[in-house]
Amino acid sequence: MKKNQCTFFAVIIIISMAITPLLTLAHSGGHYHHGDGTVYNTWQLKNGNTLKGNFLMNKGDVIYLEKENGKLLGIPLEDLSIQDQKLANFKINKLNEINQNFDNSIPSNTNSKILITILEYLLILLTPLFIFQLITPTLFEKYVIRNNFNLAAISFLMITTIAIACSKSSTSSSSSVSTNNNNNTVVTLPKTSTGFIDSAFTPYKPGITTKWDDTYFYIGSTGLPNHNMMIGITSWQQQVPVSQPYTDNNSWSIPLQPAYAATPLSTKTNLMKGAVAVAVNGIPIFNALNNRGEDSYLIGELDNWGGHCGRGDDYHYHAAPLHLSNTSGLKPIAFALDGFPVYGTKEPDGSSMIALDSCHGHVGSNNIYHYHGTSDYPYVVGAMKGRVNLDPATPAPENQILPQAFTKPVRPATSPLKGAIITDFTAIGSNGYQLTYKIGLKLGYVKYSWDLNNKYTYILTDTGGIATTTSYQR
Repeated sequence: MKKNQCTFFAVIIIISMAITPLLTLAHSGGHYHHGDGTVYNTWQLKNGNTLKGNFLMNKGDVIYLEKENGKLLGIPLEDLSIQDQKLANFKINKLNEINQNFDNSIPSNTNSKILITILEYLLILLTPLFIFQLITPTLFEKYVIRNNFNLAAISFLMITTIAIACSKSSTSSSSSVSTNNNNNTVVTLPKTSTGFIDSAFTPYKPGITTKWDDTYFYIGSTGLPNHNMMIGITSWQQQVPVSQPYTDNNSWSIPLQPAYAATPLSTKTNLMKGAVAVAVNGIPIFNALNNRGEDSYLIGELDNWGGHCGRGDDYHYHAAPLHLSNTSGLKPIAFALDGFPVYGTKEPDGSSMIALDSCHGHVGSNNIYHYHGTSDYPYVVGAMKGRVNLDPATPAPENQILPQAFTKPVRPATSPLKGAIITDFTAIGSNGYQLTYKIGLKLGYVKYSWDLNNKYTYILTDTGGIATTTSYQR
């Protein structure tokens, strides 16, 4: 091979040597990082004992927890409390869902794709030249090596080829969306910052507590707000608010990784049991419709703050707690159980609220969806924009979202008191209240309190002045 030929192929070899280490360094991958301050879930057993550990996987009817020391512990599902069995089944279903949707293809680094594409194009271009040189070296030297015009043309063609390869590779790898098996566009949302969520709850501490792990943001509370309650109710079921054990593994849970539902779940025909959101003061928000499909606000079941008590003497909202904006300002007033925030009647930047969709929200300026609270139906959530897991034991319309904090009733549920209007509600000491109602011009009272041993005493005085005292141990 003569000098000019050697020079030509030396250039090719140098290009290949330059690209090869880049391919080696451009591999995909990373390092798993265990963050500081990991929160371990507490699991309640039927025998009353508790265990700490985070759900890792299941094999049949046995779940495996990763304990604080890094060791695995297997627990049969049947040994868990009923509530934690539901939580475990929720995590098992979520894990199965992830596995079913897992993409078995190995993602490649974008730079690696570009470089490989360049090599492919160069190989296609240079192979004929190499064969031409082997078969007819004399003609190759005459028409390629010694012909400056042809050599320049080949060089230009190589540069153009590299540019096309880069363009095609970057075009194919720059998309921010993917498609599922039904050819529907799937938008990948960023994980919600725990600092952002916690900042919304901070104004209501220490009345509430917050913590989080890699999957959920947890809110603990007593279920009693820092505002007055019950006044203004004209359709009363004789329930009164008592503290609820919304703590530890019975805390409210907000998913940190929201995902859009393929079909939003309408609250007109679903979720008439349990909460659909949690207000930033730790009070759950239920469907605007009660379990009979009636608008709780329009039929007089709600107080001046949009709440009332359920059959477990648990206080919750059915309308948007817009009054929280007085404290929260432009921060969210609640978070839906699909992970999306709920704002008041203003946008997060303080501008006027723009048009809402059928879910009662829209995509914000940050390209993330959020709901709004309003004074008209559906008040908070018209449909769950995000994916939620439903309790298989509760069919529609009285189905509910899991995980869900549960109430702990003190006394048997009571019945509606026809014609009663609640006119006053006053705190008595640190663990008691007196509710005043009237029927016509006559007044009745419910005075109740509880002690440190969870003994609850109720003194019911009807409009005729007859008092009845009952006590219950929780």
